[in-house]
Amino acid sequence: MLQGWIQIALTLLIVVALTPFFGRYMARVYQEQRTFLDPILNPTERILYSLVGVATKENMTGWQYARAILYSNIVMGLLIFFILMSQGWLPLNPTKIGAPTWDTALHTTISFITNTNQQHYSGETYLSYASQMWGLGYHMFTSAATGLAVGIAFIRGLTGRSLGNFYVDLIRSITRILLPICIVGGIALMAAGVPETLAGPVVFPTLEDSNISQAIARGPVAHFEIIKQLGENGGGFFAINSAHPFENPNGFSNLIQVVAMLSIPTALIYTYGLFANNTKQAWLVYGMVGIIYLVFIIITAIGEYNGNPAVNTLLGSTQPNLEGKEVRFGWAQSALFAVSTTGTMCGAVNSMHDSFMPNGGFVTLSNMFLQIIWGGQGTGTAYLFAYLILAVFVTGLMVGRTPEFLGRKIEKREVVLASFLILLVHPIAIMIPAGIALAFPDQLAGISNPGFHGFAQVIYEYASAAANNGSGFEGLGDSQPSPLAIATGAKTTATALWWNLSACFSLLAGRYIPIIGLLLLADSMSRKQQVPFTAGTLRTDTGLFTGVTAGVILILGALTFFPVLAFGPIGEAFWIAKGIG
Repeated sequence: MLQGWIQIALTLLIVVALTPFFGRYMARVYQEQRTFLDPILNPTERILYSLVGVATKENMTGWQYARAILYSNIVMGLLIFFILMSQGWLPLNPTKIGAPTWDTALHTTISFITNTNQQHYSGETYLSYASQMWGLGYHMFTSAATGLAVGIAFIRGLTGRSLGNFYVDLIRSITRILLPICIVGGIALMAAGVPETLAGPVVFPTLEDSNISQAIARGPVAHFEIIKQLGENGGGFFAINSAHPFENPNGFSNLIQVVAMLSIPTALIYTYGLFANNTKQAWLVYGMVGIIYLVFIIITAIGEYNGNPAVNTLLGSTQPNLEGKEVRFGWAQSALFAVSTTGTMCGAVNSMHDSFMPNGGFVTLSNMFLQIIWGGQGTGTAYLFAYLILAVFVTGLMVGRTPEFLGRKIEKREVVLASFLILLVHPIAIMIPAGIALAFPDQLAGISNPGFHGFAQVIYEYASAAANNGSGFEGLGDSQPSPLAIATGAKTTATALWWNLSACFSLLAGRYIPIIGLLLLADSMSRKQQVPFTAGTLRTDTGLFTGVTAGVILILGALTFFPVLAFGPIGEAFWIAKGIG
């Protein structure tokens, strides 16, 4: 047990130690200050700016920034859809996989341009190398960079600056942050044993019978894996994601992946502190989120270490819950990975979340309901400070002061936008399609588990889509028959038309409506005159206010979804404790 806790502690210490260095570097990048990569990247970026027509680097309003995101994402989406539907005759297809069904291609397209990477297919049997690299891998960079751009535009607006230019922010996010780290990280993963090849599957005779052959899938995995984690994309090259030995072969590769997925969202809080010239507040907010994150890790890890009471009764001893887990990671690293991937909205998995004890189900769902621990790529940081704006408003009402944040008054427009983002959009994107699916369990849902767990499966699917996370509880009939299965005449599963199309609603609503709202909120804050600091000004860089913010997060965020948690993992926990499960 002690070894597992030490592993978790060391991983988190590495993340905390990297935060100020990485946060300071990102601040320099987005403030266009000198960095060590300038001699290499300045000429390259000038060419790129000229190609996309932003040589003047003009600043954008909130609506202009949002329109630029929507237009570019539409073009990128059409590109992905074309590649997926054309993979049968495109090169880099050693296993001759045909085109996917139109609804799976549509869901995959929307999933990847929204930085969600929810997968209703098995990568090694459904997609060619061309689709994985040109279609999905490329958009792992652009969707992650889009989220980063939104996050930094929100920070600029919050601190009284103009929002900047989306295309400039997009390019700099890729060239100066994502790409350099991915080059180093990809090499490190290759050294750890992750393959990177364009060769087809390897065919070997089986150990049981030398006359029977087995095909072992491989491919250009290492570069795909590092941007999957760093960009908080989460989509796996293989069906079982980071539980696959070719995606995540050992403890070293697992450490790289956990640190990669946590590095940007944690460092962005420090970047905000530098933009606001208030690193004290940044560390207070960092500590608040870090405490909630640590509590969630402890809750999940204790549940997995103590195991299933029903199984322990049969064994006559207490054993960790290793169902659905890789023994090379064990209960501790599986719990850390699960909390981190749902907290950062990465969505990669090194174990099956469906097999976790109710503790883990409660935490993973709560992470996706709150979206700020540590939150999605860029957008999670913006969500976090939207909560701070609500906390300022609530505190101002309690003490009878005009609510102000960073010297700018919080008025009706800002409160309406923040409330709309946090209290309305996310629940609507989850509850409406989930309610329809649960009303027709046989016709639409395809639930494989009855009762509380089956309910949680459905809610998890839409929470994952709306939060741009992408992980799944699984156990749902959400996968179409693969082209390879159809070609070989293998037995196929039921169609996934409902899941593909209904999840698209949650994906789009959970991504673009909040982005537009966040940019409008930032634009509104950037246009406000700064009021002088007085003795009556409510300070937001104190422990007391940070505690109030935590309370607002738990009351407004967690209680919104408490009935769902009660019918899902909480009910399941009582069910198991009663000896029924």
